[in-house]
Amino acid sequence: MGAVLGQTEGGPCPCGTGEAYAACCGPLHRQERLAETAEELMRSRYAAYARGEFDHVFRTWHPRTRPADVTADAHLVWQGLEVLGTSAGGPDDDTGEVEFRASYQLGKQRGTMRERSRFTRRGARWVYLDGHEITD
Repeated sequence: MGAVLGQTEGGPCPCGTGEAYAACCGPLHRQERLAETAEELMRSRYAAYARGEFDHVFRTWHPRTRPADVTADAHLVWQGLEVLGTSAGGPDDDTGEVEFRASYQLGKQRGTMRERSRFTRRGARWVYLDGHEITD
């Protein structure tokens, strides 16, 4: 997955919260703190794909389900994230689900991807387990 062009440390976070990247997903990407909820981890993973922070994507993927390598399509540009709903995944939960829609551009083609992602805790850390794409 390619990066959003023009993203800086002081600019808005691609995850859609409206906060600056440096205060939002940046600390998670830099391993300064852990995500408190499944939704926060999902948003940080989206932002990591959008910014090209693939080490964060790999690190937050459950070892049982993650691929050996996380690769990127240099032509894919992530353009927006909309969280559609959550189930569990709070600070006191062990599992959670987040449904989202992400918009992208690939060359001249624009599209959206909708997924229901499952998360679980490994120790004190939320990790991505798997996701199921939803067709509209």
